[in-house]
Order: sequence, then structure tokens, then C-alpha cells
Amino acid sequence: MKSNLVSLKFLACLLIICAACGFSCRRKTPEPDVNRPAPGPNESRVETDVELIKPTAVTEMEPNSIAVTVNGINITEGEIDKMLEPQLAAMAERAQNRPPEFMEQMKKMLRRQAVEQMVTEQLLEEKVKKANIVVTDEEVISQIKKIASMQKPPVSLEDFKEKMEGLGQSFDQVKQQVRKALTFQKVMEVQLADKVNVTVEDANQYYEQSRRRYEVDEQVKASHILIKPDTTDPNTDPNQAKAIARAKAEDLLKQVKEGADFAELAKANSDCPSSENGGDLGFFGRGQMVPPFDNAAFELETGQVSGIVETEFGYHIIKVTGHKDASIRTFEQVKDEIIQQLTQRKQRELAGQFIESLKAEADIVYPPGKEPEMRMPRRRPMPSPRQGKPIKPQDKTAVEEE
Repeated sequence: MKSNLVSLKFLACLLIICAACGFSCRRKTPEPDVNRPAPGPNESRVETDVELIKPTAVTEMEPNSIAVTVNGINITEGEIDKMLEPQLAAMAERAQNRPPEFMEQMKKMLRRQAVEQMVTEQLLEEKVKKANIVVTDEEVISQIKKIASMQKPPVSLEDFKEKMEGLGQSFDQVKQQVRKALTFQKVMEVQLADKVNVTVEDANQYYEQSRRRYEVDEQVKASHILIKPDTTDPNTDPNQAKAIARAKAEDLLKQVKEGADFAELAKANSDCPSSENGGDLGFFGRGQMVPPFDNAAFELETGQVSGIVETEFGYHIIKVTGHKDASIRTFEQVKDEIIQQLTQRKQRELAGQFIESLKAEADIVYPPGKEPEMRMPRRRPMPSPRQGKPIKPQDKTAVEEE
């Protein structure tokens, strides 16, 4: 199997089916698009089994004490702590208002995952040594450049280094992690060679069974200018602030009707982050914007400009610049995408089976009191009655959801 068939997602799963995302570039939280509705209670919820863990306190352990022994090799609590350090720091920052019991539960869950990861890495490293697998510096740098190019937006190698340092990781640490992931990838390529064979017929069968996944709702493309009432001064009269904002929006609308360039006005005046792109919001489907904005946009013809549209965010002037009727993506359009995704799913399944076989054959010994607990199945959240941003087939396919 050629190396380029193993995706970055597959590469990530090898470090425990694992935490390779630790070296990927975390994007800063973008300024929110003021027109998009807040997510429902269950949308964007990170599904974990933390709530199923009994709130038992995590006992502090001596760094030199043994956490687990794998084929005679001791993995210490200090090594586990070192792996968990950045995760715990990030968690502490995000969960400042959480009760102490929550932090204890999360620490317990993260420690269990870290032990599992280190056991897996030790077993894979043994395979790497036996196979005399070597990863060159050129391969490491090439992989890092690939990861950097896949950020949104893409970044250069130098920018990637800077971002990693900002996250508390030196570039040498990043290279070490990538080198390890690439060696594990090569081990898996040997194990999966000739075992993954997804055909066009397989893809077509999946397509026919999942046609609804490829339905695309009606969409419009729009730009807008947003004028928000200025209430930064706590002594400001809200009604007066709204009146000033509306007056400014009406003046801008007059300029648009008189032929002024919409994009330039948006860049100079809009209070939405989209102002950098001349107010362009791209294509969106029904229900993805707050109702007043949504209704106005879908009533306009391409090229038309709305009147003043008031939402909870302020006053908008909307210009529709494109329209797509509801449609379904054809098999030819999605064939390669489905083949790739089915291949990745098969790779993940086989990788998991291989790792489990290594564990079954290995001599893994836990000190008394540190045996892994039986993991309970995750509880799926109840569906939310509140409509959030719908996931469209072109955004995420069924294969990835599985």
C-alpha cells in the first residue's frame, strides 16, 4: 500500500487511534459570525464518557512508581504525567468554573487514555525495532509541511513553528512526535498491505444505500453590511444607540442604491468579521441564519439588495449574489470521495484489530490497584428540539460520522 493512501486522519489514529492531534495546529477561536444561530444544547457537545465515571478522587502518585509494565518495560507515573501535562493545563483553563469533582473525573479519564496510549506506543515501537524502520529528517519535514498546508488557512513552515511554540511545544518536540507517527504508519502499512481493497462497486453500493446523504438543499450566496448599536458605554441609552445605528444603515443603503460599491462599503463600515471579505458570507441553506436574516435573503433574487433588516445583532443590508436549487450530488461527483472514506474506515478497523492482537499477545502487567477499569458504553445525548446549524452531506459524510 502506498504511503499517500494513509490519510492524516489515519495517521492520527495510530497514536492511539491516539492523540496525534496534539501536534496539529490548533486554530485560534474565530470571532463568531454574528448571523449564525447559537448551537443547540447538543450541537458541538463533545461526547465523552466522563459522566459515567464514578467521582473517585485521583490519588497523587510518585513519579518513579510504575504505572504499567509492557513486555518487561516499565512505564512510570512520571512519563504519564509528562504526557498529560499540556492536556491538563488546557483543561484547567477551559474549566475554571467547573466543580472540583468534574476536574477529578476528567483527570481520571485522561490518565486512563494516556496509559492506553503508552501501552500501544510501546508495542508499536517493538515492531518498529524488529522491522528496522527508519524515518528520515526529510520525511519528517515533508509531513510537517503537509500538516501546515492543511490548516485553515494554510500556514508556512515558519508560521507553524511559531504556532507550536505559542502552544508550549518546541519544534524539536513536534518533529519527534511526527517521526514517531510516521514510523508507526510504516509499521501499519506493512500490516495492511493488500488487505484494503475498496472497489467502485463497493462505493456505488454505499451511494445507493445512502443517497439522502448527498442531497443538497436550496442555498443562496449573500453579502451583508451589519451596523451594530454602540452600547460599550454603560451610560448609553439603548434606544438612542439603536436609532443612531439605524440611521447609519439607512445612509449606507442610500449609497448602495445610488451605485456605491457594496463590497467597499462593507469593508469600511460593517461590524461583522465578514467585512474583511467585502461582507461575503458564502453559500448557506435555509435555517442556518437567524430567522429575519434568513427570510430576507431567500426572498431576494440574485443581484437584489434588501431594505434594512433588523436582527438581534443590529441592522443589516443584504445583497444576494448567487443561488443554488436543491439537488443531489451524482455518484460520479462523489465516487472518489466515497472510495477514500471507505478505505480510511477499513484502515481504522484493521489498525484497531492489529493493535488489539498485539495487546493480546503481550505481557502487560499493572501494579495492584492500577488495573484498568471496565469501560462503560457512551451515553448518546437526547436530540435537541432547538434547531442549530444542520450538517449537510457536503460538510460531513456518513462514513465519517460512523
